[in-house]
Amino acid sequence: MKEKTKKFMKKYLIGFILGIISACTISVIAATYFPSNDVRYDNSTSGLESTDVQGAIDELYGVCFPPSAGDSILDNTDIVTSGDGLYEDEYEEGKYTYKGANPNNYVTFNNEEAGWRIISINSDGTIKIMRDESIGDIAWDTSGSNNWNRPASLNTYLNGDYYNSLTSTAQGQIVEGTYYAGAVTSRNNDMQDQISDEKAVTSKVKVALPTLSEYLRANSNKEQCGTYSLNNSNSSTCRNSDWMYINDNWWTLSPYSGTSDYVFIVNGSGSVGSFTRADYAYIAVRPAITLSSKVQITGGTGTASDPYTIN
Repeated sequence: MKEKTKKFMKKYLIGFILGIISACTISVIAATYFPSNDVRYDNSTSGLESTDVQGAIDELYGVCFPPSAGDSILDNTDIVTSGDGLYEDEYEEGKYTYKGANPNNYVTFNNEEAGWRIISINSDGTIKIMRDESIGDIAWDTSGSNNWNRPASLNTYLNGDYYNSLTSTAQGQIVEGTYYAGAVTSRNNDMQDQISDEKAVTSKVKVALPTLSEYLRANSNKEQCGTYSLNNSNSSTCRNSDWMYINDNWWTLSPYSGTSDYVFIVNGSGSVGSFTRADYAYIAVRPAITLSSKVQITGGTGTASDPYTIN
């Protein structure tokens, strides 16, 4: 094919795509600002469902500007204040957090059906998810440091070999998120102070781990389990109202402030501990990633048998 022909076809294709986008946008604007009560909406061949003008406008918005995955979930999910479900986060404005023993927060990601679960919907429209099962027992840092940004050897592995093992589609759905890797004291009985401690150190990576506060905040039983000490005093009860709990020891992203080599873990008993040296223990790793605000829900209701699907 001659170079001129290639350039013409490329220019034509770009113009065609832009034309569709422009026509869609103009149609929405025109329908919104210049509606006519004299016009009867006929959707018999459109594939849409509304039979009134306002409904048609709303559907046209959905076609031209499809909602993000976070908006779709918020639009179709009741916000709860008790039991299993999606809660308005009381510590971070604009954030929503899943709590309880088994909320409907399952998502298919990286071709792993119902293999991931939503931790939170963030104020910027991104969604933080974590792998439901471990990818294996790995040391947090083989040199014994609890500085995630050093970088820790687990940081290097997750953002190197592990990230590269994901499908190209999954990689395209991930954004470089802001993860909080500040050190936390084991006697921190105020959740807001604990979150502030975690936020003292940030890490911009594509793959990380859940924080200690995220494990505690996933518990719907705030009265008995809402802080480090409460959770550990009532761990046999608390593990039954926290979907992040698994019958295994696993790493969090949160270092222990008392030393330079200890990291918080969640124990198989449901308690949390800071007694594990970064290089001493090879325990379960459950990666956490941040989905782009451009990702959209394509199906599912979030249950284990009908997880959210995304594109």
